[in-house]
Amino acid sequence: MTSRVFPGRLVGPFALVVFFLLPWLAMLPSAAAGPEQAPTVLTTRVDGTITPVVAEQLADAVRTAEREHHAALLVELDTPGGLLESTRDIVGDFLNAKVPVIVYVAPSGARAGSAGAYITLAAHVAAMAPGTNIGAATPVGGQGEDLDQKIVNDSAAWAISIAERRGRDTEFAENMVRKGTSVPASQAAETGAIDLVASSRAALLAQANGETAALGDGREATLRTAGARPVDYQPNFFRGLLQVLANPELAYLFMSIGTLAIIYELASPGMGFAGITGAILLILGFFSLSVLPFNVAGILLLVLAAALFLAEVFTPGVGVFAAGGAVSLLLAGMFLFEGRLGVNPAVLWPVAILVGLGTLIAGRLAWRARRATPVTGQDALIGHEAVVQRVDDGGGQVQLEGAWWTVRARGVPLEKGQAVRVVDQEDLDLIVEPLESGKDER
Repeated sequence: MTSRVFPGRLVGPFALVVFFLLPWLAMLPSAAAGPEQAPTVLTTRVDGTITPVVAEQLADAVRTAEREHHAALLVELDTPGGLLESTRDIVGDFLNAKVPVIVYVAPSGARAGSAGAYITLAAHVAAMAPGTNIGAATPVGGQGEDLDQKIVNDSAAWAISIAERRGRDTEFAENMVRKGTSVPASQAAETGAIDLVASSRAALLAQANGETAALGDGREATLRTAGARPVDYQPNFFRGLLQVLANPELAYLFMSIGTLAIIYELASPGMGFAGITGAILLILGFFSLSVLPFNVAGILLLVLAAALFLAEVFTPGVGVFAAGGAVSLLLAGMFLFEGRLGVNPAVLWPVAILVGLGTLIAGRLAWRARRATPVTGQDALIGHEAVVQRVDDGGGQVQLEGAWWTVRARGVPLEKGQAVRVVDQEDLDLIVEPLESGKDER
C-alpha cells in the first residue's frame, strides 16, 4: 500500500494562511453569540400650521430614516390644519415611503385637525394619545370661507383613497371632509379611523411592535419597535427660522411695513435703506402667504442681492447697498438650498458676510479710481510739462512719456528750447501754453 505524504514545500504557505485566518475564525463565535443591536426609531415633532417648510421637514425626515435604516419614522403631531398643497406633498411622501411611518397625535390636548387628519390617515400606523381628537377636514379658503363643491368632492375622494390604501374607516374619512366630523381618540380607535391609543411614546412603540406595513416599494415590513431607541431628528436652524417666517399671521406685518418702507423711499429718496428693507419684507410677506414657493422667493432674493452689490460698486456710499445685499444673499441661501442641497450655517453665514465686505471694498476702490488723475487716454497728458525740441510752421515737437508728440500753441508761435505745458488735445496734436520761464537754458 502506498502512503501519500504532504509535500514539504506547501507547509510554509499553509501555516501562513492559518496564522492569518485564526484571529478571524476566533471572532466569529463571539460575534454570533453577542446581543443584537437594539433597533432605532427616528422621531420628529410637528407643532402648528402645516406649511411648505413642514412638508420639507417631513420629506427630509423620511429620506433620513430610509438612508440610516431606522426601524420606523415616528412623527408626533399637533396641528389645527394648514395648506392643502403642502398636505398633499406630505401624504405622498408617507404613501411612498420605504420605511414604516408612525403618526402619533400627542400629547393629551393635541389635535389632528383638517390637514393633520389627512396626514394621520396616511401613516402606516396611526395612533393618538388619550384626550386628543381628529377630523374637521372640510377645505376652506384663505379667509375661512367655504369653497366650491368640486373642491370638497375632490378632497373627500382623496381622503377615501387614503383610508382605503391604509385599510381604515372610509366612512369617517368622507364625513370628516363633507360634514366636518371630528372625534376623540377613543371613538377614532373604535371606528377604525386609527390603529391604537397610547398614553406615551414608550407604550406606543410597544403596541406597534409586530404591525405590518406595506411600503412604497411594494415590500411588506414587520415593525420591530419594542424597546427601540428613539433618535431625534431636529430641523436645522435655518429651517426653524423659515417655519417662523412661514406664518400667515406675520404676512400682514411684512406686507404693511414693506409697502410703507418703499413708499417712504420713493417720497423721500435717501441712502436706500428704506427701499431695501421694503423689498426684502415684501418678498418675505409673499412667502408667508404661500404665494411664492421656496425656489421663487430664493431666486428673487438672489436677484435683489446681485442688484444691490452692483449698486454698491457703481454708487458707493456708507455701505447700505452692501449690507442689504449680504442680508438678501443670506436669505436666498436659506430658501434655495433646502432638503438634500441644504447649506450648513457655518458656510452660509461667512460667505454672505465675506461677499458683502468684498463688495464694500470693491465699491471703495471703484470710487477712488474714478477720483484719481487719469493715467491713460486723452486726458492723461494734460498738465505735463516738456521742452520744444523741434519747430516747424509755428508748431513743434516734444517728447512725452517716451513718445514724440506734435504740439502747437493757440495764437503764438513756438520756439526751440521753449518750456511748455499741455492744456488740451485736438485729434493727435497736443495744445500747449508757454511757461513764463521762457527757453530752457541748457
